[in-house]
Amino acid sequence: MPKMKTRKSLVKKIRITKNGKVIARKTGQNHYNAKGNGSVKRKKRSDRNLFATDAKNIRKTVNQ
Repeated sequence: MPKMKTRKSLVKKIRITKNGKVIARKTGQNHYNAKGNGSVKRKKRSDRNLFATDAKNIRKTVNQ
């Protein structure tokens, strides 16, 4: 049986820390940012931890 391949599209969007947390970039950062106020722009800069159930499914998909 061949090895399971990693889903490359998913790997590009997330990062898995040493302790197993799944961190993803916040959405909506690519365009239309000039209209937003400062607090919204600052919130978009930071990454976020995913919910436990989503993280569990992603870890299965990424083969870790």
